[in-house]
Amino acid sequence: ISIKEPIDLQAILPPDQTSFSYNGSLTTPPCTEEVKWIVFEKPIEMSKEQVQAFQQIFPDNHRPVQPLDEREIIKN
Repeated sequence: ISIKEPIDLQAILPPDQTSFSYNGSLTTPPCTEEVKWIVFEKPIEMSKEQVQAFQQIFPDNHRPVQPLDEREIIKN
């Protein structure tokens, strides 16, 4: 799948952009690269078709939830 036109990311973001951030890793093997995750407090909605399109672009997005351990979570 290729994207043929620009995507307006601001249009899909929620009006309330309160978020949490923490350091983690990628969701695909080798799961070791350092990534700063940013997660909205209020989730956005996606249609079934949008989820399926995402899964076609990122088929290996399947890492199970990891324990918090000593990671610091910051509310932004």
